[in-house]
Amino acid sequence: MSVGAARMRPDPGLSFFVSDLHGCMERYEKLFSCTQDELPAALFIGGDLLPAVESAAPGNGFLRSFLEPGIRRLRRRRGLKGLRVFLIPGNDDPRAHENAFLQAENRGVWEYVHDRCVNWGPWRIYGYAFVPPTPFRLKDWERYDVSRFVDPGCTPPSEGVLTCPVDPSELEFFTIQAGLSRLTRDDPMENAICLFHSPPYQTGLDRAALDGKEFDHVPLDVHVGSMAIRRFIEARQPLLTLHGHVHESARLTGVWKESLGRTVMLSAAHDGKELCLVRFNPACPGNATRELI
Repeated sequence: MSVGAARMRPDPGLSFFVSDLHGCMERYEKLFSCTQDELPAALFIGGDLLPAVESAAPGNGFLRSFLEPGIRRLRRRRGLKGLRVFLIPGNDDPRAHENAFLQAENRGVWEYVHDRCVNWGPWRIYGYAFVPPTPFRLKDWERYDVSRFVDPGCTPPSEGVLTCPVDPSELEFFTIQAGLSRLTRDDPMENAICLFHSPPYQTGLDRAALDGKEFDHVPLDVHVGSMAIRRFIEARQPLLTLHGHVHESARLTGVWKESLGRTVMLSAAHDGKELCLVRFNPACPGNATRELI
């Protein structure tokens, strides 16, 4: 087989991970170009996919006119027809667009894995989009973390904007901790890859630029990740977890890859204009690399 022919086949040991692209077409075009050139076997997209200016109306223009056609073009390329695309929304993505994501999944464009588990070869992919309460108005993808405690400066899930109806009892009592338990049950985790939007609490991946800031004279915690996700990782030890959400974390800490026990944790969050592309092999996730393009 020639070298050229070999390059037309996806690399079974290569996966891409991106997050928090926020509808930036330039970043997406760079992602599409890298995917065409390197032929990964899978692409993981960790939430906050849509532009901030998108309305909550179900006929999402960016999703229908740009993102879905872009993924379709990738799939038409020889060598990428078997590409697996796993994605979840993020806290900036109105849930009113969820049906559009699901309809595109039914057309074979991608796999929407929020609150789901799917198989990929020897690995099991778990997706979970919810983040702990934030100061932001949109609450579609916010839930209490491990209790009904809300950090100073943040607002409860019931005190913001929802683009889809939610049972009031879920907003008041449901927790991320309970949701992860329900999703993963007693499943073995040694081959699990968890696609989260929130990073785990008190790591290098959840460090926010809140130094010296106060709310009602109470100092703000600079770590804004999920205690539930951290406890889940410590207790269940999945193979790999993927995170985003806190854009400035890597700039502040110099950390985008970290471990808790045997679990490798990777963040693709970035607060610059570049595309942050994380490349990893699920067979050896500790060797992952990060490139700003």
